[in-house]
Amino acid sequence: MKGRKKYTDKEEISYTDVSTVETRKNFIHPEDLPEGSYGAPRGADTPVEGKSTHWREGQRPYSNFNYEFKSFHQDLPREYPGAHPTHDDPNENQEPPYDESN
Repeated sequence: MKGRKKYTDKEEISYTDVSTVETRKNFIHPEDLPEGSYGAPRGADTPVEGKSTHWREGQRPYSNFNYEFKSFHQDLPREYPGAHPTHDDPNENQEPPYDESN
């Protein structure tokens, strides 16, 4: 039977949250006051850590010098002279978690 659509078993499809939830899980934001409230005596002599738990696959720190949605800015150079590069991959149109599955 030609032209019949091949159906995928729903058990074979990997589950992902919506892209905003995936982004919240994967991007680590710096704390506003990592050593405690202003003037707090506790933690005054201990170094500040960026992350206290183990890194999960796909997690990375959030950078203020990068576009959040790189696919929106594809092939568009930054207009300010000497600005940080966009790190756009010219061979990719979408990046996880912002791909067709979401």
